[in-house]
Amino acid sequence: MTAARTATIDRQTAETDISLTLNLDGTGVAEIATGVGFFDHMLTLFAKHGLFDLSVRADGDTHVDDHHTVEDVGICLGQALRQAVGDKKGITRYGSMTLPMEETLVTSAVDLSGRFWFVDAYEFPTEKIGQFDTQLVEVFWQAMAANALMNLHLLLHHGRNSHHISEGFFKATARALRTAVTIDPRQQGVPSSKGTL
Repeated sequence: MTAARTATIDRQTAETDISLTLNLDGTGVAEIATGVGFFDHMLTLFAKHGLFDLSVRADGDTHVDDHHTVEDVGICLGQALRQAVGDKKGITRYGSMTLPMEETLVTSAVDLSGRFWFVDAYEFPTEKIGQFDTQLVEVFWQAMAANALMNLHLLLHHGRNSHHISEGFFKATARALRTAVTIDPRQQGVPSSKGTL
C-alpha cells in the first residue's frame, strides 16, 4: 500500500498565523481562506488544476498590506510540497505546461531537484488586479520554490490582461507540478543518476 503523500504546516509569526494541508493525490478540493480575495481565487485554481486537495487558513496583517500573507502562504505551500513528496522515489520529477488563457500564453517548468532556482520572465501590464498588487505574484512563487527546493521557471510568451497572466501561471504551474509528482511505474528509485534528490 502506498503511503499517503500529505503534509500539514502550521506557521505563526508576528505577522501571520497560517495552517495549510496539502494532499498530492487528491481530486482538486480547495478550502481557502486567506483574507485576500484574488489570492484565494488563484489558490483554488492551483488545487483544481493540480488535482491537489488544499486547505489554507491564514490570518495575516492585511491592514498593513497583503505582502506578508501571500509570502508566508508561499513558504508554507513550498514546505508542504517538499514534505508530501517524501523521498521522491518513483516520481516523474520534471513537469512543464504551456497554457493559453484567452489572449495570454504562459509556460511553467518545474524540477523537483532538491535545489532552489527561480526565473520569472514576465511583466504585468498593470500594478494592480483589483486591489491585489501584481508584484505579489513573484513574491508568492519565489517563496514557494525556495521552500520546496525546486527549480521554477515562469515565462510569459504574450498577454495583455494582468488577471489572465496571473491565472495562467497558477494553472500552468499546478499542471506542471501534477506531472512532476506523478509516480512513474517504470521509475525505479530516485530519478537521478546521483541516487538522491
